[in-house]
Amino acid sequence: MRIVVDLTRCQAYAQCVFLAPAVFELHGEEALLYRPDVPDEQIDRVRQAAAACPVQAILLGAEVSADAR
Repeated sequence: MRIVVDLTRCQAYAQCVFLAPAVFELHGEEALLYRPDVPDEQIDRVRQAAAACPVQAILLGAEVSADAR
């Protein structure tokens, strides 16, 4: 699964970092780094992270394709 984080929307609340630290990490206090290609064993954690994002900045799978159109 691929993901994209809308970094203009992201406010660095870091809920994703707590829920899926193998995919998301904060660099400094505000810069979010992430792996766009999610390993299969992390998919459930990334889905939880996307649902927990207060600003809904994480786009998953089909959303990534639809958003690119």
